[in-house]
Amino acid sequence: MNAEENKDTTGETPVGEPNAEQANATTEEAKASEKPAAKADAPAEDAPGEKEPAPRKRVRAKKPAAAKEPKAADKEPKTPAKKPEAAEQPAAPEKAPARPKPQARSTSRRRVVRAHARYVRTSARKARMVCGHLRGKSVQEARAILAFTPREVAGAWSKLLESAVANAESNHELLEDDLIVREAYADEGPTIKRFRPRAMGRATPIRKRTSHLTITLTTGSEQRATNRRS
Repeated sequence: MNAEENKDTTGETPVGEPNAEQANATTEEAKASEKPAAKADAPAEDAPGEKEPAPRKRVRAKKPAAAKEPKAADKEPKTPAKKPEAAEQPAAPEKAPARPKPQARSTSRRRVVRAHARYVRTSARKARMVCGHLRGKSVQEARAILAFTPREVAGAWSKLLESAVANAESNHELLEDDLIVREAYADEGPTIKRFRPRAMGRATPIRKRTSHLTITLTTGSEQRATNRRS
């Protein structure tokens, strides 16, 4: 009994012979096993949809560092800085010669007597023309000058001089013979304004001047000492 008869009767292939479908399956499996090997051997460019791998960086081998040559400055030994010699140091400034000590002044209190006359009815200019002759004079000389001065303001100066002498004798216990006129000056005072009628209904102003008189007396010994110092 042959193979065809067996096929027709039973519809089964004999056990010893392979089927055509099985042979085709084995050939397809063999081809499939060969394809991945070929794909692995092929370059990456042939694979569709895959990104190119990043190129690897080449690492250069470091050369052995050559021994650094010592610099010229390092070769030379460092010498310590020389200290400045005593001769190079600046010389000390010479001391200024000592000034002579001033002589001790007299501890006695300076006695000065003043007298003021305010609102004297005369101009300061006319009063100064008389007081200039009194400075530095003794009381007796000042009295004589005022007695023979042909000016009305001399009477005011004479009264003021007597008032200053009285202050010195009564308040400071000084003698009239030792007194000297140290200062005599006149300052301007307030001006009194008046008007005088003139022709054709006019009015002219009148200025009545006033002044403040001052006399200062001191002892003769102190006045001489001050004149020597000046």
